[in-house]
Amino acid sequence: MSESEEYINGEKEMNFGGHLTELRNRLIVTAIVFVLFFIVGFLNVKSIYSFFVDDIDMQLTVISPAEIIWIYFSIAGLIAFAGSIPVIVYQLWAFVSPALTPKEKRVSLAYIPGSLILFVLGLVFGYMVFVNLIFPFLLSLNDDMFNVMFTVERYFGFLLRVTLPFAFLFELPIFTMFLTSLGVLTPAFMVKNRKYAYFILIVIGVLITPPDFILQIVVAIPLIIIYEISIQLCKAVYRKKQAQHEAFMNE
Repeated sequence: MSESEEYINGEKEMNFGGHLTELRNRLIVTAIVFVLFFIVGFLNVKSIYSFFVDDIDMQLTVISPAEIIWIYFSIAGLIAFAGSIPVIVYQLWAFVSPALTPKEKRVSLAYIPGSLILFVLGLVFGYMVFVNLIFPFLLSLNDDMFNVMFTVERYFGFLLRVTLPFAFLFELPIFTMFLTSLGVLTPAFMVKNRKYAYFILIVIGVLITPPDFILQIVVAIPLIIIYEISIQLCKAVYRKKQAQHEAFMNE
């Protein structure tokens, strides 16, 4: 092996080690922020729990000491994750940004705040759908046949399974704009595959709602609207990109 090859290999090993060190440092920062928010959530579990329970106006039940521990860690973990999202996204962006072009850096950084806002809006929308539509519908099926009693673990577990899909689906407009700005996605592709997207969204609506046709349609319609909004945003970004390209070619 020549000296030049040894130098190149040594430089690669040094760079790889530097990347590992950087990744470790960013994970440590993220972990510290997560722990701090976890402590804040843990100290305020009672207030947060009361907020959720007041909306359903009923007393939840625990059937084992483990459920008390579960609700503390679940609520504190949820607060920690939500509070850490900006840090997680920024640390991820900062780690991969050296491999991006200046344009890709600007584009990706600009979409970070919007993605956070849409994620929170999706959670709020999913929660409102659950509290005002899904949960009342499930209670109406009882029709005084049973003594209704929900455990803390089962209730909050079901609540998360309903609300989290909405949070991720609300990211579709930002995701669409980002891919379009990078040239990966086009309006023609989204329009061509619209029927398949509708089918997938309706299936998601069926999976996260009780077996009631009207309720499933009510949930699926907002998801379809989000897809249509994504198409229009994709067209807007695509037109702007085309105009910039034509202006550059005419210079």
